[in-house]
Amino acid sequence: MIGTRLEHRSNLESDFTMPNSVRIVGPIERALRVLETLAAQPEGMSLASLAGELDLPRSACHRLLAELSRCGYVRQLREQGDYALTTKLPAVGLGFLGASGIVDIAQPVIDRLAEISGELVRLALVDGDRLTFVAKAQGARSGLRYDSDMGIDVQLSCSAGGHAWLMTLTQERASELVARQGFGDPKEFGPKAPTTFKALMKILDDDRKRGFSLINEMYAPGMTAMAAPVQRRDQPAIAVITIAGPLIRLTPQRMLELGAPLLSAARELAMSSSASSLFAQRGRVVTAR
Repeated sequence: MIGTRLEHRSNLESDFTMPNSVRIVGPIERALRVLETLAAQPEGMSLASLAGELDLPRSACHRLLAELSRCGYVRQLREQGDYALTTKLPAVGLGFLGASGIVDIAQPVIDRLAEISGELVRLALVDGDRLTFVAKAQGARSGLRYDSDMGIDVQLSCSAGGHAWLMTLTQERASELVARQGFGDPKEFGPKAPTTFKALMKILDDDRKRGFSLINEMYAPGMTAMAAPVQRRDQPAIAVITIAGPLIRLTPQRMLELGAPLLSAARELAMSSSASSLFAQRGRVVTAR
């Protein structure tokens, strides 16, 4: 009898045990996914569109939006209308960066490089296994301007910033990061985006010899970019500084000419990084890995 009960219990547990490949998403992660999705849609999204994008039941999505609205992070643009982020979340991020001292340290350097290059200059921080843009300056005064969204995670496999960071790592570590994030599809990024580890490692080898990365229509059609790691001698990279612009203006020859001022800006940021608590923290976290 006892054996029968144990067998019955085992069968029940088997029936209700989730497969190892299935991961249960909790309410906090769902709420964060709502915020991240709305951040990419400043004009707002309807409940139906948001629920569909996140593959959530409308009732569950509505409860999340109601709670986020109560906390001041989301607002409804009109009664029964679309949902959009308020300025509270950006204010929290800006307050964090302001208190860290990064803006005070980096902005003059970024502004100066933007003036020299006449193109978009950005700073991305190494944040665990990711690179995230946190500061920028636009050097183009007229004509075509390249100005992608801030706060996004950098696509490592096909971006100048990603390559500048990966070239400072071992081949094993670089491959691990790219495998985790995935290769950028040329249909979604640039037509020359690398799609194999062999092609990517060849690019990184060339970047190491040069001292900075160069990409040509890898991240987006008709766009070029270059980047250098921000790191002290014998220390891991804590950030990358990038220059990006249209191919018609930021040609391969022009990028080579900008190599010296780019590397100079990266060295200046590395030397002054100890004055920022966040820069210093990034260095400790990466070293501890």
